[in-house]
Amino acid sequence: MSMGCDQPMDGNVQQDAAECATTSGHAVTVAGIDCGTNSIRLKIARIDEQGMTDVVPRVLRVVRLGQGVDQTHRFADEALERTYAACREFAQILSEHHVDALRFVATSATRDAQNREEFERTVESILGVRPEVIPGTEEARLSFLAATGTLTNPDAQPPYIVIDLGGGSTELVLGGDGVSAPATEVVAAYSMNVGSVRMTERHLVSDPPTASQIDDAMDDVDRHIDEACAVVPIGKAHTIIGVSGTVTTMTALAMGLQTYDHTKVDGVRVDFESAFATDDTFLHMTRAQRATFKTIHPGRIDVVGGGAVVLTRVLDRIGQAAYDDHGQQLDSFIASEHGLLDGIVLDLGHRLLANGL
Repeated sequence: MSMGCDQPMDGNVQQDAAECATTSGHAVTVAGIDCGTNSIRLKIARIDEQGMTDVVPRVLRVVRLGQGVDQTHRFADEALERTYAACREFAQILSEHHVDALRFVATSATRDAQNREEFERTVESILGVRPEVIPGTEEARLSFLAATGTLTNPDAQPPYIVIDLGGGSTELVLGGDGVSAPATEVVAAYSMNVGSVRMTERHLVSDPPTASQIDDAMDDVDRHIDEACAVVPIGKAHTIIGVSGTVTTMTALAMGLQTYDHTKVDGVRVDFESAFATDDTFLHMTRAQRATFKTIHPGRIDVVGGGAVVLTRVLDRIGQAAYDDHGQQLDSFIASEHGLLDGIVLDLGHRLLANGL
């Protein structure tokens, strides 16, 4: 079974139906799986010289693979079973489509888990491909590729800094200035061991979190940002792009959306004042209060406050650094639906095309 060009398309990276119908030349169909700390996602897409067209738009399942990994350094049995169930579902979807290649990427939680061999072996038995546990620098490169390669905002100027805020880690990636280095070329990157799940499990254990817990979480994030700043000159950025579920969820909430709509979120510019106010509001809510907002995926309700802490501290630091570096009042960011998963698919497709497959 094959989904045609009349199928729903996900965001501005895809061609419209007319373009799809007239595309000529060599193309490949590839699949990517992004297995993170909180969720696992599948995407199948057709890649050619004109770009990327969805065959199966993003399928997301919140499995919380990283449950307790920050404390135990092991995958919990129940977390593994949730993830295997999602993999079996993905295997069924993949069996319905011709795919030239599949890449399964695992990130922060898997890097830290001592029993990852069991996980890798079982996933391979289900999907026929072994998970590739990538370092934070590769995660950063792929997220940057997708976020900058799909950027259409006319007012967005390089250098770009991409914030990829996940459940277990947060990547800061600075791109070139478009002169000495291409705007989509990574100049510096750093992966911080802080994310929405880690901050929640490590600090925000009360419901709602106490003031001292929030202060501790902020101090923790700030220490990691200090380490990142020794590697990434964040002050050189002229445009901030935020990717991942936390960023897009908080963007939708700041926009006042009653339900999540990726077509309204993707590419929108959010000012710091609105972002900070939204982050603070939802950080101080109880889980029950957050659950009344249909904009938040049920799998993010308990950790969105932890993500809000990371987002607020990172945005604030970049804004201050940009002003100190070149006097620019950097007080907004662009939300993008195109992060690591799109990067996995684009990169795989480009490599196959380059090799003449």
